[in-house]
Amino acid sequence: MEYDVIIIGSGPAGISASLYTARANLKTLIISKGIGILQKVNKIDNYYGLESSVTGEELQEIGINQAKKLGVQFEEDEVLKIDYEDSFIVETINSKYKAKAVIMATGTSRKLPKINGIKEYEGKGVSYCATCDAFFFRGKDVAVLGSKEYALHEAEELGRVANSVTILTNGEKPVQNRSIEFDIEEKKIREFRGNNSIEEIHFEDNTIKKIDGVFIAIGTATSSDLARKIGVRLDEKGNIIVKEDMSTNVPNLYACGDCTGGILQIAKAVYEGMAAGMSVIKSMKK
Repeated sequence: MEYDVIIIGSGPAGISASLYTARANLKTLIISKGIGILQKVNKIDNYYGLESSVTGEELQEIGINQAKKLGVQFEEDEVLKIDYEDSFIVETINSKYKAKAVIMATGTSRKLPKINGIKEYEGKGVSYCATCDAFFFRGKDVAVLGSKEYALHEAEELGRVANSVTILTNGEKPVQNRSIEFDIEEKKIREFRGNNSIEEIHFEDNTIKKIDGVFIAIGTATSSDLARKIGVRLDEKGNIIVKEDMSTNVPNLYACGDCTGGILQIAKAVYEGMAAGMSVIKSMKK
């Protein structure tokens, strides 16, 4: 199905953007996997217009209902990848969608697991993007660190070029909703070792696996993960670099909210969502 704009994320930034695009009669879809960080907020009383405190979940529900009344469509799904052909192709677990513009509003990057060697070997065998770096591991033995759908997607990308692919769950159970063609190692990882680049995975049971590269794909794909795949510029902290109008270096691709860094507050997210929505409207008019 094709849309004028697809928004990834249903937090304050994504919802705010949709309120503007929907009122401008742009066919708008929001794709989101759950409520996100607001679910953990028990009390909000520093946001304009609230007569009394609300929970993050209550505020989220108000925003979603507001967007639905304006005709915004919602899909609860996990985005795995964004491509561009004649238009943007947003690939999820269950489907593919086309859009003329995309707004990324999926929040902040995940925290890395406490495994020695991850940071030390970044760019030296440790990667965060199979689409970007698979070429460098052609014919080599690689691993993907993760246990969910995003890890499987990265493994499939690597499986086209690598000699072998192993999924490292680091003690977690792998996703069970479809068959997995790769070797799975569920043991807890102690550390990564090597000389100039990563060479070995050391497990807690004192076993060792030789490896040429490890791709980090824990949990679901964040904005920075998706951004890397399509060539969006990031800063040194992994935040998406945007202009004043929330546009990125990729035409018709915008970002707003926590994924752009700065002050992590609802008010900031709502402002940036508004700016992104208005920029999409302006672009469509041209």
